[in-house]
Amino acid sequence: MTQARFLRSARIAAAGLAMGAMVLTGCSANAGNTGSAKADASAQTALLTIPREDMGTFVRNFNPFAPTVAPMTQQAIYESLLIYNPANGDTTPWLASEWKAAEDGKSIIFTLRDGVKWSDGQPLVPADVVTTFALQKKIKGGYDYLDTVTAEGTNQVKFSFKTAWSPALFDLGQLSILPDHVWSKIADPEKDANEKPVGTGPYTEVDAFQAQSFVLKKNPNYWQPEKQKIAGIKMLAFAGNDGANLAAANGDVDWAPQYMPNIEKTFISKDPDHRKYWFPPTGSMINWQLNTTKAPFNDTDVRKALSMAVDRDQVTKIGMSGYTKPADCTGLSGNYETWKNKEVQDNCEWTKLNVDEANKLLDKAGYPKGADGKRTLKDGKPFEFKISVGAASSDWLSVANVIAQNLAEVGVTAKVDSPDWAAVVAGYETGDFDSGIVWTANDPSPYKYFAGTMGTSTVKPVGEKAFENYHRFGDPKADALLTEFAAAADEDTQHDIADKLQEEYSAVAPTIPLFAGPEWGAYNNTRFTGWPTEENPYATLSVRAPTTVLVLTSLEPAK
Repeated sequence: MTQARFLRSARIAAAGLAMGAMVLTGCSANAGNTGSAKADASAQTALLTIPREDMGTFVRNFNPFAPTVAPMTQQAIYESLLIYNPANGDTTPWLASEWKAAEDGKSIIFTLRDGVKWSDGQPLVPADVVTTFALQKKIKGGYDYLDTVTAEGTNQVKFSFKTAWSPALFDLGQLSILPDHVWSKIADPEKDANEKPVGTGPYTEVDAFQAQSFVLKKNPNYWQPEKQKIAGIKMLAFAGNDGANLAAANGDVDWAPQYMPNIEKTFISKDPDHRKYWFPPTGSMINWQLNTTKAPFNDTDVRKALSMAVDRDQVTKIGMSGYTKPADCTGLSGNYETWKNKEVQDNCEWTKLNVDEANKLLDKAGYPKGADGKRTLKDGKPFEFKISVGAASSDWLSVANVIAQNLAEVGVTAKVDSPDWAAVVAGYETGDFDSGIVWTANDPSPYKYFAGTMGTSTVKPVGEKAFENYHRFGDPKADALLTEFAAAADEDTQHDIADKLQEEYSAVAPTIPLFAGPEWGAYNNTRFTGWPTEENPYATLSVRAPTTVLVLTSLEPAK
């Protein structure tokens, strides 16, 4: 996944505001009074306009393997075999028309949909899927359970596993598929910018690319032409929420998928008949992750003590404007409500504010307070560390500041470190960080979440890049349970094992869960209709989710 999908905004420099103002002046549907300007505005009404609040500038890079990939690459240009919608639990066949798992759980065969073409007119073939997974494993790693990926005839692909692997369907089915006839000829697929992408998605044609904006126009060979009811997508770059929120408030964008404080007043109230929002709690769990390769974070009691020092009510109210709820000891977000172990929930202690108990645990663990009320480590050095958060994330910066203030109550000093997100993520990946506010896996089953929080197979040595489990925690007991889960064919058995995984998570506290990340989404239906809502949750309102393409193929110009 592209981790940036959870990046939020913090502040915007004067130059950024000026540039944002120029962008808005150029894209407003109501700009100007001359006949020429009116004609331009009329033409723009066909483009669905979306801000990207965590990118001050765009780079023309549509390589899905790139860390700075352009927005909408994996939502509008490339597509997956299937789409899972966490808002209603539905799974929609997409590039695959059907699939069948072997009875022994050791393989799945996907049948490719008839009539799908790439934007250059070439047909979708099994080699496309084979090449995609070969590149994914080589460049990004993962999929260790995969043995082989092979073409079966002219329209099927068989995935064979080293052992029975029940979570494979969605893991395999939601990877963006690339064209073999293009990518097999690229000399360096990891670094190639892929400036003229060839995709199967509804909007593939890059137009008017600038540092502050670009347009994606219709795929001329899309397999669902009747669903291309909007002329295209216009993306706008902003260096933070402030500029993106101003654009939304002014009516200059149609879709506002970013954090907006006090949204009823700042956005809805300006046109309540046309402006709506929906923040379902189906996003991933947002954790405060402590680098367990460093003492004292390798001590379970310390992690639990620091967790009990955090006032999650304050975190969610101040940092998240009350849009979400505090986490519990299961570690699971609202996406897994039906999987939660009620006993773990009901007997949860270490995710609740308890300063007295936090102090007792830290004392017991050997981190005493000095005369100044501040604690020291076992080597006598101050008990202090950094909480790393990207500068563009105003909400998460607020969360980190609340945590830092809370920790002072137990004699621990935390300093919020906020360079740009690229630097923060680079530190997470190599293990060069103390702690950070981090997103997590959010698949249909909790398998990947627990594998990424306490599975030893996801632990990378410091200095080696990790794309999950940044905190580098592994638990052999969790490994055994994960192996059982992967081999279990029926959901009842999986639920029983998931209960045990939650018990183990609560016992060892590999991460400090804070709150379920809301799926941000607001819109203005003045120009386009057909948006997902709580009453019609055919997708979420995220522009960085697998369901985004469902929205792009459902919207139509307002009549």
